[in-house]
Amino acid sequence: MKILVNGTPREVPETTTVADLLSQLEMTASHVAVEVNLELVPRARHHEFQLREADRLEVVTLVGGG
Repeated sequence: MKILVNGTPREVPETTTVADLLSQLEMTASHVAVEVNLELVPRARHHEFQLREADRLEVVTLVGGG
């Protein structure tokens, strides 16, 4: 199915969860925030939150510093 990740089209399997996508992107859940269709998905729900056709995701990496 087709989704949009940070403005870039991406093909993923029908059963993809947020956790699956983060794994595909080689990102660690503890270092990112994920929004699906403008709604924040809590880290505790990444493994159960299944993506759907045409979902729009924003994956933001947390950066420390001053």
